[in-house]
Amino acid sequence: MNILFDNRQDFFVISEELKEKIEKCIKTALNIENHIIDNVEVSVSFVTNEEIKNINSEFRNIDRETDVLSFPMDFEFFEEGMPFILGDIIISTEKAVEQAKEFGHSIDREILYLVCHSVFHLLGYDHMEENEKIIMRSKEKETMKLMEVFKDEEKF
Repeated sequence: MNILFDNRQDFFVISEELKEKIEKCIKTALNIENHIIDNVEVSVSFVTNEEIKNINSEFRNIDRETDVLSFPMDFEFFEEGMPFILGDIIISTEKAVEQAKEFGHSIDREILYLVCHSVFHLLGYDHMEENEKIIMRSKEKETMKLMEVFKDEEKF
């Protein structure tokens, strides 16, 4: 597995320990889906609220900040022997810090949840319809449980 980290913010320090947890989170989510992980590539970018707002506006026509955006790669371009590029995850660290405070848990836990949530979007899951939401939330909960990351762990 290859994870390309891109830190375009200085609001929150992205530690090596957090990067390792993010890699474990992505691998855990892929394992739940029985997805081969050896040749997978994912990019994870950390940005400001302003940048994520601009991206959200440009690509989704929603002119406000959000916590995470997922951009899946088009699966039809997979070629044998080449990395399987799952897609891009873009996280607003400012929004993650706000939400961690709001929900009363650690910033690391919030970022890991956003990564988990985004990976399932990259795999084609959504939560717009209630039946889809139930399935996606179940997979997210299973991933977080296997990671041993819980809501009441490490209060902010």
